[in-house]
Amino acid sequence: MTRPVTLFTGQWADLPFEEVCRLASSWGYDGLEVACWGDHLDVRRAAEDDDYVADRKAILESHGLGLWAISNHLVGQAVCDDPIDQRHKGIVPSHVWGDGDPEGVRQRAAEEIKTTARAAAKLGVGTVIGFTGSAIWKYVAMFPPVAESVVEAGYDDFAERWNPILDVFDEVGVRFAHEVHPSEIAYDYWSTHRALEAVGHRTAFGLNWDPSHMVWQGIDPAAFLWDFRDRIYHVDCKDTRKRFDGRNGRLGSHLPWGDPRRGWDFVSTGHGDVPWEDCFRVLNAIGYAGPISVEWEDAGMDRLRGAAEAVGFVRNLNFERPEASFDSAFNSEKD
Repeated sequence: MTRPVTLFTGQWADLPFEEVCRLASSWGYDGLEVACWGDHLDVRRAAEDDDYVADRKAILESHGLGLWAISNHLVGQAVCDDPIDQRHKGIVPSHVWGDGDPEGVRQRAAEEIKTTARAAAKLGVGTVIGFTGSAIWKYVAMFPPVAESVVEAGYDDFAERWNPILDVFDEVGVRFAHEVHPSEIAYDYWSTHRALEAVGHRTAFGLNWDPSHMVWQGIDPAAFLWDFRDRIYHVDCKDTRKRFDGRNGRLGSHLPWGDPRRGWDFVSTGHGDVPWEDCFRVLNAIGYAGPISVEWEDAGMDRLRGAAEAVGFVRNLNFERPEASFDSAFNSEKD
């Protein structure tokens, strides 16, 4: 059986959960990667209220949809970030923001991610996807010069804040899949190595592979899959188109998504520069059997059209590794 194709609901949280279920089912998705914001999933209710959990499951089942993962990127961002400011107030729940005291926000965010793990367990879901935040992303340009001790302290801070969270993930039998992404503790190849080392390569902490954030940084997403093959806990499909034409820069120039002056942008899956066939061949080679989740962020295409188109594109690529055919051909040659 091929891997299930799901739709991430984060970019659809302006719509009621049941409406997103209806749309995804009509387009042919197998399930959802449910975001923990909007009315899609309240993690505190899910962790404590069996009737609420039953209601979420019933809505999914009524539309023939499965659930393999939930995502709490927005709260996860606040666990390690420095500074904590008005940007976070705009993305975290009011009970996490509280009075806005930065350290209080970080601590409440950490507790909310622990609650997210418990909610996932109640839902029968084995993976939570999200961000970690970072105390050292602000130093990414490395100028003014940054001492190595400052960078090391950033990874220590990540480990100190996330290990107690991961203890809860272990307790309830759920894994955290960190999305390798700019502004996080792991944002490219070598920072991913360093983040894994910081938490002692514990199995509760793995990766959500999203190639769109790698391509514009110049990282080979297929090679990344292979090298971190034991840590690929979830897969998001989002595409990137590069426009490095001598004026448009890799860093985006503080221009909004969809602006043609940007050096890169998210586009509909299959319309960009991600080497999708290579990536799916590696997914087969490493034995990844989890969901393939479409994440819709193309500012230049209507999402109702694009999400419906994307599921067909992914299904065409989501072929099984033909081991039986290889084995039978090999055995027939020996005979």
